This record gives sequence, structure tokens and C-alpha cells, in this order.
Amino acid sequence: MSNKYQDIYPSEAQLRSTDIARAAAAELLTLEYFEAEPDEMPTQVFDQHHILINLKDEAHRVENWRAGEHRDFIYHRDEIVVTPAGVESGWRWYAKSKVIVITLEPTRLERFAKIELGILLTDVQLKNIPQFIDKDITEAGEMLLRALQMRLPGSDVMYESLARVFLVKLIQKYGLERGDEYEFSRSFSSRHYKKVLDFVAKHFSQSISLEQLAAEANISPYHFSRLFKQTIGQSPHQFVMSYRIERSKEMLADPGKLMIDIALQCGFSDQAHFSRVFKQVEGVTPKAWRQSK
Repeated sequence: MSNKYQDIYPSEAQLRSTDIARAAAAELLTLEYFEAEPDEMPTQVFDQHHILINLKDEAHRVENWRAGEHRDFIYHRDEIVVTPAGVESGWRWYAKSKVIVITLEPTRLERFAKIELGILLTDVQLKNIPQFIDKDITEAGEMLLRALQMRLPGSDVMYESLARVFLVKLIQKYGLERGDEYEFSRSFSSRHYKKVLDFVAKHFSQSISLEQLAAEANISPYHFSRLFKQTIGQSPHQFVMSYRIERSKEMLADPGKLMIDIALQCGFSDQAHFSRVFKQVEGVTPKAWRQSK
């Protein structure tokens, strides 16, 4: 048995998150993007969950052998196929693919659901819905892909945050037990999250209020603050500070850039404020961090 589908996939990925994203994001999920010519994969059982997201505009024929069942179907744009760990699966596709493959380690997914969301996953939950169309989850996957492709300043923070959005949206899809806050979050789409994150990226050098961020999502500050913390894992204020610190580290790589200039350009009130927050996040002062690089 091959432990990873990458061992037998007939073409190389055009992009892999493991080559780009920081370790904290890789703990959540890995992403690969393929544009593969018509081919096939032998039937195998894998140790990981795989989420396939179809980005090809033209519908095309695909065959799938899954747990002894032969499925011959037309694969549509935004259609998602879930292959859980431990389920035997094989493929044949008849047109050039454009597909995102998300790989999830079962133990990490269970830990994320339990610790971050207060949800207990069972063995059957990823097997209940093998295939569905969901534009919101597709958008979340595409946002992850674009974050990797563009490699803009601060993209590591964005990728990690969008990875969390993807997982929350995926878990919600399976109708798991959750509180009212997660019911409410169904109307808070991946696009809403991206709009908020983009606002932070554009205005991180300025003062940013909770009310401004909530307005980007078009919901009340109270609901926004709770929902953002549950999904991203940080309060809005903590996220803004984390983004500022990541941007400051990029600036610290330039030895000619003054600390006070970095502090002000990253939205801190003064150098002392910058140093204090930097040490809280990184465990060392900006000066020590710069000297270690």
C-alpha cells in the first residue's frame, strides 16, 4: 500500500504548498495544483483524506473506483470529491484536468475540530458526502491557491488564515453538531473573510478598529469578533498584530532600515510599542531577531 497519493500520481504538481508555506500552515493542510493530461491512477488506499476541487470550466468525463463501486460521471466546475483515509479509490480522466488537491492528516483534522471548534469527528463523517458542488468551499480553495501563486508580502499569514477558513467551511458542510454561532457563520462566506484580510493587508500601517473590520464583513462587531476568533484562531486585534509583525520581519531583513521607520510603517505608535509586541509574538526583540538572520 502506498501511503501518499503523490507516490503514484502520473504528473508533477505545478504548485505545492509544502515548498512555499510556513510550517504552521502545513500543520493544517497541504495544497497541490495539477493540470494533468488525460490519464489514470491505480486503485489504492491512502492514509490521508484528499479533497479534490475542480477548477476546469468545461465539464468532462471522469471514472472513479471507490470502495468496490464504479462511478462514471461528468465532473463540473466547483464540484468537490472527498476521498477519506482508508477508502480504496482509483481514477481515470478523459480531459486535461485543472484541479486543486487538498491533503488532510486525519489526526490533525480531528485535533483541529476538537480543540479549535469543540467538535468531535467520527470515522464516518467524511464518508457521508463523497461528492458535492459548493462554490464557497471552492472559493476558499482558490484563495489558498492564489495566496501561494502571488507570494505577496504577508502571504504566509494570509495562507494560514485561509487554511483555517477552508477547514471550518469543510467541517460545516457535513452538518456536524455546532452552536448557533456556527449556524450564523454559514452566511459569512470565504469571500467575506478574504475581504477582511485584504483590508488588513491594505491598511496595516494605519489604525484599524474592530468596527472597520466588521463593516467589511457587513455584520455587527459583536458577531464578527466571536466568529473571527472561532474561525481564524485569533481575535481581530491579535490577527492585525500578527500581520504587522510578519510584515516587520520582511523589513528587518533590510539592514539599512531604521527600527523607528519599521515601527511606524507597520502601524505601531512608536519603537517601544513595536519592540514590546514583537517580543511577545517572537520571543525576542526586533534587534535580536535581525542579528540572528
